[in-house]
Amino acid sequence: MKLPSSARAVVIGGGVAGCSVAYHLARLGWTEVILVEQHELTEGTTWHSAGFVGQLRSTVTQTKMIMYSAGLYPELAELTGLDPGWRGVGGLRLATTPERVEESLRLAGAGETYGLGLEVVSGAEAREMLPLLHADDVRAALWLPGDGWLDPALLARALAAGARKLGVRIHTGTRVTGLDVAKGAITGVRLASGAAGSADFEEWSVQAETVVVAAGAASGRVGRLAGVDIPVVPIKHQYVTTESFGVPSSMPTVRDPDNIVYFREENGGILVGGYIRDPEIWDTVAPLDEPRTVFPPDMPKFRESWESAVRRVPELGRTEITKVVHGPEAFTPDGEFLLGETPVRGLWAAAGFCVHGLAAAGGVGKVMAEWIVDGSPEYDMFGMDLRRFGAHARSASWTRAKALDSYSKYYDIVYPGEERTAARPLRRSPAWVRHVELGAAFGEKSGWERVNWYEPGRDLPPDGQVDGRSPRPDGWAGRIWSPAVREECLATRDAAGLFDQTSFSKLEVSGPGALEGLQRACAGQLDRPVGSIVYTQLLNERGGIEADLTVTRLAEDRFRLVTGTAFGVHDAAWLRGRGLDVRDVTSAHACYCLWGPRALDILGSVSGDDLTFGYMKAREISVGNVPVLAQRVTFVGEFGWELYCPSEYGLTLWDTLTEAGAPHGMRPAGYRAIDSMRLEKGYRVWGMDITPETTPHEAGLGFAVARDKDFLGRAALEAGAGAGAGASARRLFCLVLDDPRQVCLGGEPVRAGGLPASRVTSGGYGHRVDRSIAYAYLPGETAPGDRVEVGVTGTWTGAVVTAEPLYDPSSERVRRLPS
Repeated sequence: MKLPSSARAVVIGGGVAGCSVAYHLARLGWTEVILVEQHELTEGTTWHSAGFVGQLRSTVTQTKMIMYSAGLYPELAELTGLDPGWRGVGGLRLATTPERVEESLRLAGAGETYGLGLEVVSGAEAREMLPLLHADDVRAALWLPGDGWLDPALLARALAAGARKLGVRIHTGTRVTGLDVAKGAITGVRLASGAAGSADFEEWSVQAETVVVAAGAASGRVGRLAGVDIPVVPIKHQYVTTESFGVPSSMPTVRDPDNIVYFREENGGILVGGYIRDPEIWDTVAPLDEPRTVFPPDMPKFRESWESAVRRVPELGRTEITKVVHGPEAFTPDGEFLLGETPVRGLWAAAGFCVHGLAAAGGVGKVMAEWIVDGSPEYDMFGMDLRRFGAHARSASWTRAKALDSYSKYYDIVYPGEERTAARPLRRSPAWVRHVELGAAFGEKSGWERVNWYEPGRDLPPDGQVDGRSPRPDGWAGRIWSPAVREECLATRDAAGLFDQTSFSKLEVSGPGALEGLQRACAGQLDRPVGSIVYTQLLNERGGIEADLTVTRLAEDRFRLVTGTAFGVHDAAWLRGRGLDVRDVTSAHACYCLWGPRALDILGSVSGDDLTFGYMKAREISVGNVPVLAQRVTFVGEFGWELYCPSEYGLTLWDTLTEAGAPHGMRPAGYRAIDSMRLEKGYRVWGMDITPETTPHEAGLGFAVARDKDFLGRAALEAGAGAGAGASARRLFCLVLDDPRQVCLGGEPVRAGGLPASRVTSGGYGHRVDRSIAYAYLPGETAPGDRVEVGVTGTWTGAVVTAEPLYDPSSERVRRLPS
């Protein structure tokens, strides 16, 4: 076998992921693509996939990818003349508990915003659709006519045939033995075929500046050849098929998450699978070395799923199981894909399909090809971006603990704000010990333990009506809730709040080219005096927002960027990709935020420095015995500072501030209070209100865009300026709900004039203004006073479009020194 000595791209892995990436690269004009597979196509993990396709997912991006995939099948059939294996039989998702009904109603609302045709039906109606069902305990079901299932082998064969037609060269029986890296970038792939020492053994290299690891459960091992960690955990997953007993091929797929089971028709019988509570890792140093790896059946572990299936379809109890498929699936720490570029430039990952990946295989190929060819994909990919994890994802014990937890709870209801406990605690602020002493309720983000709120130090009524206002919200918003959040907000308004934001990511860019490089990367004007703070965005070529951060000029050639806790790795990689030398200094500094009208009195009592410097300015000061960088900036709409110190001083600084603040009524506070107050001020959150799919002008952030310099994305913004001013453009608007006990959590549908119009980007209760607040993108001609409806867990609630910000519209409390 002879391969070319070079290629524009090499794709490693011949399952649906690799075939889809190769096909989509070729469709975008990259015809010099090679795909290599150590066995035959699909013989890693693709071949044993159960093939379920459920279009309704928990995020917009997931759903878009699956909807795109469904539209790809006719295209493949036309191009190749092959059946891509799509069986569009529809799907039922059952709800047997009140909590699952609530979840179904929320999902139905999300489905409306995605444009999915779906219907909430009764148990009796579900049984009419599928007479085999025992549905006496089914309270409701979602009927999704666009769902179905795929034959994995047929899909991979069609994708591979399509790729070949477009010029891709596919070589099976070809192993990857090494990845060549020079100066931090991929330069080539070393390959071999045949058995070592045999007459047909061959070795050769292919030079390539783009390599995609799509090797399923073996992706971690392949990544390590280049010194890269791809946190994939092979977990054993099992399903069975029965003998034929006349089940029609038109039978819809069924998911019964309360009973951790799924099933569909297979050759006149039924295929039954489930997610067991005590999963097992495939502990091997060489996953997928053998083709079509399967494990011995483990029916005791499968008993709960099988018994659930028999209760749901009693006829299964009278049929024989004819086949058990027990194979490895590539899971990840959070149960989501691992996509995007690795720390080695040009080396990409398309892995971690977590059982459900076959459904989105077409979408994975699309976004990966766009990412590689154009620099950014059409969709917001952060939730699947490999860079969402920090350095701790290199730990096998952490990755395994998280992946096992993710698998075992795959069908559990995930309430917004619910905290998982696996592999915790990990990263802790210097003040963590004090938070524990104060009774903190902790959340976790990117490995950091962060205070959600501090348990109140006095008894409060169960509904939280401390002052006759802000009772516990109805529905999901009231499940993970505390009256302490209101107390923390009001204390910050009336005196001061002390917040630990040590977890926020801190990046430094320095050197002779620092200003020039950041000026190109950031939309805001950074060429300001030393000590200036600039709020700005990083934009992609389309003008979409890739990051939202502040930049402080510490010296002529030194800048510190502060971004969200989970975004540091992503943002640093984005900047490095534009030629900047970036250091992550997150762990080097503690950060406490002192905000509120008494903040000046509190800080002044422990610092002899001049604290009257202006808003969006930074100064070096001393607080007690601690050297501090004080930044006059806020995320809650109150006067005060972010106070940074070297980490070794962090506990001392916290103690100094708490002692100084006690006589002034200062209260330690958590992230739930921050989120409530930032909603009242209209401060945006990246990944929710703003994403790579939204522009600063759409998001109401045009004030942060410089008009006197060039920057990445400027041409796109200017090209869209005319449309942006027109009636058809969308804008982010503030909504106030009529019923204060109906509180949005994000993702709720919004209707205008009785028709679907949008979805809530973020929402919550504003305790300083006593309003239920939500944000949503609506047509540009929308104006304050207009009425809409918001669907909160199946209840349609009126809302009014309101001018923002709701709290302190003139920002006097932020900009002026307290009197």
